[in-house]
Amino acid sequence: MLELLIHPKQSERRPWIMFFVGVVYAIISLILVTVVFSQDYVLKEYSGILLITFVVICSLPFMYYTIKIEEGKDLEISAQGKLIREHYKAIKSLMWLFLGFVFAWSIAYILFQSSVVPAFNAQIKVFCVINNPQNYEYCINQMGGKLLTGNVTKSSAVIAIFSNNIYVLIFTLVFSLLFGAGAIFVLAWNASVIAVAIGSFAKEKITGIPLGFLRYMIHGVPEIAAYFCGALAGGIVSVAVIRKDLKGDNLWKILQDSLLLIIISVVILFLAALMEVYITPKIFG
Repeated sequence: MLELLIHPKQSERRPWIMFFVGVVYAIISLILVTVVFSQDYVLKEYSGILLITFVVICSLPFMYYTIKIEEGKDLEISAQGKLIREHYKAIKSLMWLFLGFVFAWSIAYILFQSSVVPAFNAQIKVFCVINNPQNYEYCINQMGGKLLTGNVTKSSAVIAIFSNNIYVLIFTLVFSLLFGAGAIFVLAWNASVIAVAIGSFAKEKITGIPLGFLRYMIHGVPEIAAYFCGALAGGIVSVAVIRKDLKGDNLWKILQDSLLLIIISVVILFLAALMEVYITPKIFG
């Protein structure tokens, strides 16, 4: 029933609607985890993974049909520029879906901390490993502290961030190639970690969400857009294999389009790394 909320063709015309779809999916997954599975002694230990599992289940039909439509465009449209513009419509829809996840989980994390924090147990650990590894246990208990930069130079920070982002892109590509729409798992996971980061930055104040959102979305939006480009590239090839479209002239058209999407992803990720190191710290200190 949930997959009937909106069709990919509708979302191309009004992509912002996917924000509200993302909010609904995120809330449903959170309710299932906190109300149903938090009562189970064993399953509550894996709440952070279950949270992502349910939102992925909700999102898979939309993701699959979006990729299916985009693969069809590869066969219909020969002009590369027009094809990229068409893919951009799908990426906008997926970005709004992602932002809906982040917004809903951020609000819930701040307003209902005592009841929903256990649902983000895995995400909190990842956040602390990245942002406060020297005081990992304290971070888990307090969820406080600034990002650690140490004596790392800006150029090496850019390389480190870019390398990590490329690793995530490769992971997204592999997931999308093997499972088609399966890359939504990686992207939903990133949305939940960002939501925890925003919640920590806002420090239990609802008024802190806009600033926290800006803090992580300045470089986060291009990063996630790049991952969606990668997911689309792998997904198009995966669907083409299933539909047996990788033959004759179609083979080169599909592979060329996917390769171009991957190149665009890499360029965007590099620019996002520069933004994260040189722009975000100047604004937020």
